[in-house]
Amino acid sequence: MSNIIKVGLSILFFLCLIKLPYGFYQLVRLAALIGFAILAYKAKHQNSKGELIVYIALALLFQPFLKIPLGRQLWNIIDVIVGFTLLISIFLKPKSKI
Repeated sequence: MSNIIKVGLSILFFLCLIKLPYGFYQLVRLAALIGFAILAYKAKHQNSKGELIVYIALALLFQPFLKIPLGRQLWNIIDVIVGFTLLISIFLKPKSKI
């Protein structure tokens, strides 16, 4: 399920690079908040503190209630970085604990 959320969010972030109605961006922010909250919840139950912190930070960055005005260009850069990072994280295997 985590991989589906990551792929879905990545697609939404990449779609943000094209000019769409403002309502779409609001939907993306809400979907990101929910998606990152679910990923944070899963990371907490897997005792992955690093991932937990990253997902909480991303949920706060993308949350739709108190918008952070960064400008379209900077948001596009953030969308690409986060989108690619989510896709790459699907293929990275966690380090085994010895």
